[in-house]
Amino acid sequence: MSGSGIPGLPPSLDLSPHLSAHKYFLVCTLTVAAWDTLVLSPRTWRLWRNGGWPVLKIIFHFMRVFMPIEFAIVAVGFFDTKWSISTCEKFYLFEPICTAILLAAASAVHVVRIHAIYDRNRTVLMGMGSLFAIQVVVTAVCCGFYRSVPLLQGQGCIAGPRHNWVGIYWVAPTLLYTASAVLALMRSINSLQAKPLSAWKLMLRDGLNLYGAIWIVNMVNMLFWFIMKADDISDPIKTVVTSMAAVLTTSMTLRIILGIRGTLVHGGSFALTGSSAPTGSSRGTHVISTSRSAAAPTHSTPHTYTLDDMRSKPEAVWEDNKGMAPGDDKALGIDERAVTPPNIGVKVTIDREVGYDSYAK
Repeated sequence: MSGSGIPGLPPSLDLSPHLSAHKYFLVCTLTVAAWDTLVLSPRTWRLWRNGGWPVLKIIFHFMRVFMPIEFAIVAVGFFDTKWSISTCEKFYLFEPICTAILLAAASAVHVVRIHAIYDRNRTVLMGMGSLFAIQVVVTAVCCGFYRSVPLLQGQGCIAGPRHNWVGIYWVAPTLLYTASAVLALMRSINSLQAKPLSAWKLMLRDGLNLYGAIWIVNMVNMLFWFIMKADDISDPIKTVVTSMAAVLTTSMTLRIILGIRGTLVHGGSFALTGSSAPTGSSRGTHVISTSRSAAAPTHSTPHTYTLDDMRSKPEAVWEDNKGMAPGDDKALGIDERAVTPPNIGVKVTIDREVGYDSYAK
């Protein structure tokens, strides 16, 4: 593939349009990765201090560390003008292998979360689990059919496919994220029967924008892989979007974890299960009873009602008071207090978890 056409330029600057686009796009990818790492640092620290180590918490911290390290190393191989061709032949499989691991971690989050919001339905688990197993096998096999794109020394080290069918590397995770987005959307729509909401509030409450963003970026990448035609074997056009797809998938998946209401154990619970969810979910129950006198109270049934915690930030619910473990009544609950004047008795019991971010710091 011809370069820029300007004579006298060194190979590191004599780049074809597609190779130049690849380099610019990788710079954008690195910018997004660095920004995401910086922005999520406070939430990451608060989650780290939170008691317990459920599966989603472990995966969260793994992806937070693994993603920026992977693409920092990829950038060194791509932009270092002294990177030799022989070194590239030993290194080029690094990105497809590490990206397969990163996608597997992100997909595991989707399997656990979708299983949780469907009340741990075994059919949902089997369906999502099957797609996850297919993804792991397909991406592992496809890594063996990558090659080093034949570029001049100084132009970068890029992994490219030996055959066009290697694009199923991205088809497998795209299928899983499609199923995840559809199931999350269906669960949210079904919840409207219990609590009607506007489309905007429904999207924010259940994180549908995150599922949608993951699906869009993976679908675009997959179509880009199969639709774009390479000029020759040294044209890296098919892999231009892959790095950005991996980074955005990771970024949005991290936010899905942060958006879980209540405890992260077993994937959390759905937004409308607060009144019947186990300890750790967001709920507020108020019991008000009255009596004619302190000595002779009536035996009428007290009025009980539950308030949906719509005003709390979803990602802050599990960020309990200064790192106290969920379920600690002394840290999270408000002691029951009864005020009993001579003739009227009013008893208010509040059982509600308070997010760390709900108060001014």
